[in-house]
Amino acid sequence: MSFDLISSKENPLFKEIRLLQATGSKGQKARLARGQALLEGIHLVQTWMGDPALKILLTSEVGLQNEEISHAVYSHLESCPDTRVYQLDSSLWDLLSDLVNAPHIAGLLDLPKSCLTPSQSIATLPGDVLILDRIQDAGNVGSILRTAAAAGFTQVIALSGCAHLWSSKVLRAGMGAHQLLNLYEGWSNQQVLSAVTAPLLAASADASNELYDIQQDLLHPVAWVMGSEGQGVSEDLMVQAKGISIPIDPRVESLNVSTAAALCLFETMRVRRS
Repeated sequence: MSFDLISSKENPLFKEIRLLQATGSKGQKARLARGQALLEGIHLVQTWMGDPALKILLTSEVGLQNEEISHAVYSHLESCPDTRVYQLDSSLWDLLSDLVNAPHIAGLLDLPKSCLTPSQSIATLPGDVLILDRIQDAGNVGSILRTAAAAGFTQVIALSGCAHLWSSKVLRAGMGAHQLLNLYEGWSNQQVLSAVTAPLLAASADASNELYDIQQDLLHPVAWVMGSEGQGVSEDLMVQAKGISIPIDPRVESLNVSTAAALCLFETMRVRRS
């Protein structure tokens, strides 16, 4: 089987792919405008293997010589025969990926409708929700998404100011968790307060209520709010929320936000199981 070849960095599709990789608002605008995100590496491609949303695969002659990559490409084509496969010149992979010795496999994934739906059109969002308030580190955001999926919190809202949920770094840190989640982003504080029906629990270092004393709250749907690395939860949300602290050694000032999220979400799971 022969695939379309891309041999120049001036190729229009290659240029678009590079835009999807851009950091900050430039990359976010490109991903939303195209309605696609770039999956880099064999693990992420395998996660969406067989899913029609994975519309384009990118590999190379070197990549196709790898048994795992070749299997992924042809298995996906068998399930989704309309998939376009492009074979890049091997020299282009150094421009395409930040990863050292990156495997020659990537894909373009259609973003789910929840990411492209204006927040104003969502009247209510019942049940458990995780709210990310201006968390800017992509590694933290990806780790939190992975934790949310593991803890069964499938609805995640990222407020304006968060790292883009579909950026390359967040996708890599999420390790495929995106596929298990309903993701909403670009929301304002007011839109959260209007749509989320569960009571807000805001993780805060100086709150009087401790995590291990709120079992009754956790038996019912909750909306956990995790604040930005430097400023914590915004005042607008804090005044509408019940502040919850995690008891730690007083010699330590605070926890990393992804660690705090893991403790809060898995304590919720533990309480409900017991």
